[in-house]
Amino acid sequence: MSLENSIGVSAAGLRAQSLRMRVIAENLANASSVADTPGGDPYRRKVPTFKAALDRSTGTTTVEVTGIQADQSEFTRVHQPGNPAADADGYVKMPNVNSLVESADMKSAQRSYEANLNAIESARSLTMRTIDLLK
Repeated sequence: MSLENSIGVSAAGLRAQSLRMRVIAENLANASSVADTPGGDPYRRKVPTFKAALDRSTGTTTVEVTGIQADQSEFTRVHQPGNPAADADGYVKMPNVNSLVESADMKSAQRSYEANLNAIESARSLTMRTIDLLK
């Protein structure tokens, strides 16, 4: 694999992890938001999906975002009769966002992002050393 191809693969990884971090940040920002109407559904956690994609021009396999899907897990219900979003029984549906899971996902995305940056830096460094040798 050429250095240019390796940078392209790492750049695709950077884009994917960047999107993943943005989705996680949105989930965390809405972790305590409730519905606008009584008994309505609150924010639903979002999860990005990826797939391997073959770049036919370079012959490399990169990562591609296939979409952002809503997590269909159940909402938790909390008894808060005074809340404007409470249903007739006094329960409020809370988002299906677990801050601990989101934090772990964020750390994983951050590590993957850093690994891709390091790969790009290594390829750049090798290219610069090659140029220096050719002088």
